[in-house]
Amino acid sequence: MTSAQICIMISITLYMVGMLAIGFYWTKKNENVGDFYLGGRKLGPFVTAMSAEASDMSSWLLMGLPGIAYLSGIADPGWTAIGLGIGTYVNWLIVAKRIRIYTHEANNSITIPDFFSTRYRDDKKILMCIAAVVIIIFFIPYTASGFAACGKLFSNIFDVDYQMAMIVSAFVLIAYTTMGGFSAASTTDLVQSIIMTVALFVVVLFGIQVSGGFDVVMDNAKALPGYLSMTAMYSVSENSATPYGLLSIISTMAWGLGYFGMPHILLRFMAIEDTNKLTLSRRIATVWVVISMVVAIFIGIVGYSMTKAGAVPVLEGSASETIIVLVSDLLSQRGYMMALLAGVILAGILAATMSTASAQLLAAASSVSHNLLQEFLGIKMSDKKAMYIARCSVVVISVIACFIARDPSSSVFAIVSFAWAGFGAAFGPVVLAALFWRRSNKEGALAGMIVGGAVVFIWKYLVRPMGGIWNIYELLPAFLLSFATIIIVSLLTKAPEKEITDEFDHVNQLCKKKAK
Repeated sequence: MTSAQICIMISITLYMVGMLAIGFYWTKKNENVGDFYLGGRKLGPFVTAMSAEASDMSSWLLMGLPGIAYLSGIADPGWTAIGLGIGTYVNWLIVAKRIRIYTHEANNSITIPDFFSTRYRDDKKILMCIAAVVIIIFFIPYTASGFAACGKLFSNIFDVDYQMAMIVSAFVLIAYTTMGGFSAASTTDLVQSIIMTVALFVVVLFGIQVSGGFDVVMDNAKALPGYLSMTAMYSVSENSATPYGLLSIISTMAWGLGYFGMPHILLRFMAIEDTNKLTLSRRIATVWVVISMVVAIFIGIVGYSMTKAGAVPVLEGSASETIIVLVSDLLSQRGYMMALLAGVILAGILAATMSTASAQLLAAASSVSHNLLQEFLGIKMSDKKAMYIARCSVVVISVIACFIARDPSSSVFAIVSFAWAGFGAAFGPVVLAALFWRRSNKEGALAGMIVGGAVVFIWKYLVRPMGGIWNIYELLPAFLLSFATIIIVSLLTKAPEKEITDEFDHVNQLCKKKAK
């Protein structure tokens, strides 16, 4: 191992030890399952903001987004970023406060399936069961994408076996998540968001310097047809621009719809201590998300110029997602201090990955242990045993995710894109209907959830491959059809009982009081 690699290893080791220390600190503070899954609803405004966004911006922020920009220019990642920026703001604006209040009033629900079941008084727990299954189906591959990113990172830097690297990083993530639960995950998210920010800016500044300056970077990008256009995409194979029309723009911006259905983000809203401070959280979250995505896209542009300068090799396909890793490797060759800084950048990739994966593991584990075993199957257990089952669930789900991530050629962006669509379509419309439509009922919610999840699969594998006007991101049609299903089925079936509408009206009044 070279001296540069040793310095990088020191930085990454310090980061991992820090994450484990946070997990250990919170271990004894989890007195019950509610604490383990929701932190006792005691998150402050800054931690809430950064935890929500760090758990959202997974490895695709530092690997997927720059990779897409590197290959095709700014149109595709640019419109994705715009959609996500709008979605972030609107989600904080209309959903955050209301779901915090409603889940507390709805029998202090600590998971999203809990909330659906209690909100609609689903005594048979069918709605809870289906919601829990949806979480497991889509979160396992989502978590696998994070493990894959870690494996690519270490195998590229240290020239070690991909699968072994993936397993080691997964072990650290599992350790602090199983020890500290939600509070540990949220606290590490705050630290990780800071590391991610440092990583983004260091890579951009160093890349510009190596490329020969900002003007050189822009001139190289301008020389490629459509590379800097928001209405065209650069085609590597043909060295030409292809139109990026209105349909593509709408389809790509639909990424923003996914926010309404992301369990790991909604849980952060549910956990905030003081709803009056959500305005501050919203501003912090939105500003950080927009800046981070803009910088990530620019890393892809800078990466192309570094290729032109001969500093990094030409990258094709999913290999483009390693551009930030190659930049870090180059930086590490500039002396001991730069090597330590390169380690911080690589720790930033780990941070992006682990912050999301830990949140996803907790949400998936809660679906297995709390929603399926305790609530749906009615298995009674003490708080101590429930905590044990919760931690075991994290481990089992992680093992399955590691198995899925065993292929090093898998694209992080592609996996995240599919899982994001699944949650956005299956849960997003149901969340909005549950929070804002008094007439919605459990039949409509159940039908909408099933239709949304099913259409994602159907559109992705049967309709979208037809191309042309059908080449739309599966989230958009699935979200719209799910919403339409909720409305139609709710109106065609029995109106909700008075107990349900009374609770809805009570929540309305509480939200109005909180707003004053």
